Amino acid sequence: MPDTTPTRQKPPLRVSAVLPTVVIIVAAALTAFVVWQAIGEDSAQQTTDTAEQPQGAGAADGGDSETDGPVTVPEGGAEPEQPDMSDIERRDPEDLLAVGPADAPVAIVMFTDFQCPFCATWHEETLPTMMDYVEAGELRIEWRDVNVFGEASERAARASYAAALQDEFLSYHELLFPDGETLSESELSQEGLTALAQQVDLDIAQFEEDMNSAEVADQINANAEEGLAIGAYSTPAFIVAGEPIVGAQPTDVFVTAVDDALAEND
Repeated sequence: MPDTTPTRQKPPLRVSAVLPTVVIIVAAALTAFVVWQAIGEDSAQQTTDTAEQPQGAGAADGGDSETDGPVTVPEGGAEPEQPDMSDIERRDPEDLLAVGPADAPVAIVMFTDFQCPFCATWHEETLPTMMDYVEAGELRIEWRDVNVFGEASERAARASYAAALQDEFLSYHELLFPDGETLSESELSQEGLTALAQQVDLDIAQFEEDMNSAEVADQINANAEEGLAIGAYSTPAFIVAGEPIVGAQPTDVFVTAVDDALAEND
């Protein structure tokens, strides 16, 4: 009698959704990089009406959690025109690193790193509010791990994806940012990440197999390449309804951006 036991199928690599064409990627990369850099340079050069600097961390400065001091906003100055970057949204119902309806009226794409302290802050302080929109069917959030802090970040991203393959993406994500903090590199070792998997009752053998598989590594690398292609060298960085937001801005900034986008969709 033939064996009818169902086999577990892994999702295919989502490369086509990540990099639709070379031309589009290059255009998006140049446009977004110029805009994001212009925002940062503008803020550093102005001297009136100071405002708190967006919280962000990058590999270039070793991930130092200290900000560079207050940034300033020109009095009466208009914000630079921002390109529509909504093509970055995958809207793929099978995207394991996403929550919310694929056809939600508004989407956030977050470029993140599991060793980024400001990503942990956003996860603790802002994500719960954003999840209210998700649960209402109004918002979709898609995560891209860019892993600018190196090997431990990439390993954590693979572990997160392995957990997502067992439908425990958010539960595992919570453990990687406990109480809005990041874990140490030793805690992001293979052993440490497996210990976290035990806390959410995953199939450990399957988790370890997936975490160390070529398919998962390829997907994580593709996600990182997409973020770096558009200039997301500092984390966190966001595309909210097609417009960039840099840094772990206050929750109200994201609420306003989502509410404005919802109003435009009415």
